[in-house]
Amino acid sequence: MARTETLVAVDVGTSGARAVAFGVDGNRLLEVRRSYPTSSPAPGWAEQDPRQWRAAAMAALAALVRQLGSGQRVAAVGLTGQCPSVCLVDDNGRPLSAGLIYRDNRATAEATAIRERFGEAVMHARTGHLPSAFHIAPKLLWLQAHEPEAFARARWALQPRDLVGHALTGEFATDGTHAAATLVFDLRRRAWDEGMQAALGLRSDLFPPVRQSSEPLAGLSAPAARRVGLPAGTTVVLGGADSQACALGAGVVAPGPVSEMAGSSTCLNAAVPEPLSVLEVTHYPHVVPGPYTTETGINTTGAAVAWLADLLYAPRRRHSGGADFERLDHEAAAVPPGADGVLALPVLADGERTDAGLRAAFTGLSLRHDRAVLARAMLEGVAFGIRDQLELLTAGGARVTELRISGGDTRLGTWNRIKADVIGVPVIPIPGDAAVGGVAMLAGIGAGIYADANDAIRRCVRPAPPVEPDPATRGRYDERFAAWRELAAAAVVRRSS
Repeated sequence: MARTETLVAVDVGTSGARAVAFGVDGNRLLEVRRSYPTSSPAPGWAEQDPRQWRAAAMAALAALVRQLGSGQRVAAVGLTGQCPSVCLVDDNGRPLSAGLIYRDNRATAEATAIRERFGEAVMHARTGHLPSAFHIAPKLLWLQAHEPEAFARARWALQPRDLVGHALTGEFATDGTHAAATLVFDLRRRAWDEGMQAALGLRSDLFPPVRQSSEPLAGLSAPAARRVGLPAGTTVVLGGADSQACALGAGVVAPGPVSEMAGSSTCLNAAVPEPLSVLEVTHYPHVVPGPYTTETGINTTGAAVAWLADLLYAPRRRHSGGADFERLDHEAAAVPPGADGVLALPVLADGERTDAGLRAAFTGLSLRHDRAVLARAMLEGVAFGIRDQLELLTAGGARVTELRISGGDTRLGTWNRIKADVIGVPVIPIPGDAAVGGVAMLAGIGAGIYADANDAIRRCVRPAPPVEPDPATRGRYDERFAAWRELAAAAVVRRSS
C-alpha cells in the first residue's frame, strides 16, 4: 500500500518542545509534547537548560514517529522555536551555559550601553531593532562579563532551534529571522554585521552561517535517525523563528493583515515592503523571499490569563485546564464592556521586552467585584496592549486591515470579541496553530511539495469566519484605552530601585 506523505514541525517552545504532523493539505494529524521548566534564580531572570531543549525535541519527534506508524511517510521535518533565546556551546554542540530565554531581563545595563554607544536611530536603521535585554547581543555581553570561563570556551552562540538543527543533522546554521534578533545582523544586506560584532567585542565567527528559512540542511544524520526512528537522509528544513513562521501560517505575506501568535506571550507581525521608521517597531526578514516582517509583542498575555485561571478557576493545587478556561470565558462574557471600571495591566514576567521596569497591576477594585470582573479586566487589558502595539504600525504608515489570530487562545470566543471591539478591525481566527503550520509549510517548500509560499497558503490556510467589531462599544473602549495608557505610563507600576 502507498504511504501518505506527512510534514512534521518541531517547535522548541517556551514551556516545552513539541512535534506536530500535518498532511500536505495543511490538516493537523497528530501532536506530541515534552515539557521542561523555566527557572528564575533572581528577579527578572528566566533561564532553561539547553540540554532539555534538545532532549525534549528529540523525544517528542521520536514519539510522534512511533505514533504515526508505517502508514505515513515523513517527507520533511521543519524547525522553529522561541526567539531570541541563547546558550553557549562548544565545538561539538555541548552546552556550556544556561539558556537565557527571550523574557530574561538581566542584561538591561548591557542593552543600555549599546543604545548609548551607537544611538537608537543608527541601531534601528542598521538592525531593525532597538537594543534591550530581550536581544541576544546584550545577553552574550552579560555572559562574557559574568561567566568568562564558559564564554572563552564557547565556539558557537546558538538559539534553541539552531541547537536542535545540529542535533538532527550535525550542521550548525541559522536563518535571518533568528539572526535579526541578535542586534549584530545587517537587516537590509541580510548578512552578519562584522563591524558591529567587532565593536561589541564579539567574535565574527561566534554565530552560525545564515541560510534561507525554507532551505534544507544536511539530511538527518545516522545517529539522529536511529534515535527518532526516521530514515537517515530525511529532509530537514531550517525553518524560522516561531512568530515569523506564524505569519506565513496565517497567510500574512503582503501588507494589510496582521498575524497575532497568541500563546503564553503575544507576537504581532505584519508584512511590509520596507522597514518602518518607527523606532518601537522591530523588523525581521520574512521567512519567504522579498518582504520584511514587523514585530511588536507582549511578554505575558496567555500566561497572564492562565495565571488568573490558576488562582481563581482551577481546583486547589492544580493548574487550569480546558474546562476552567471555558468557565472564565463564559463568566467574562456576562460582564459588560469596561469591566465595571477595573483595569488590568498584564505585565507578569517582571518586566516587558521594551520596558524592563514595568510591573502588573489591577486598579479600580471594589468589594462588589467578583472573579468574573477580574477575568474580563484581564482579557481587556491584553486587548488594550495589542491595540497599543498596532497603533505603532499605523503611526509608521503600515495598514492594519484585520487581525489574524492563531494559537491556543483563539478558543476563547469572548476574548476574540473583545479584541475586535477594542482594536476596531475584524478578528479572524486561524484554526489550529499557524506557527507550526507555517513551519510545516516551509518544510514542504524546502522538500519541493509546494511550489512557493502562495501555493502553500492556497493549499493549507483555512481562516474561520471573521469576528466583526461592534461600533456601539468602540466609544466605551476608547475611553478605557486612554485610562489604560495612563496606568501603563505611571511611576507606581515601575520597579523601584
